[in-house]
Amino acid sequence: MNGHVAQKTPYGVEVEAGKSYYWCACGLSKSQPFCDGSHKGSEFTPVKYEASDAKTVYFCGCKQTANQPLCDGAHKKL
Repeated sequence: MNGHVAQKTPYGVEVEAGKSYYWCACGLSKSQPFCDGSHKGSEFTPVKYEASDAKTVYFCGCKQTANQPLCDGAHKKL
């Protein structure tokens, strides 16, 4: 099951090496693309992303990606 479409483009985020990020899978978070606990009571759970390097990462905004939590271009089919 896929979450609600938060936006139809990915979120480009500068991540820090060694830091963990928790991607919102439900699409309801007010802190997109990251989890704020809005999934509570649903079947969704956040997806952990561990940054190995400092770089720009493109987190999925449409919540339809097959490569959670990263964008795989699924938004182009919406």
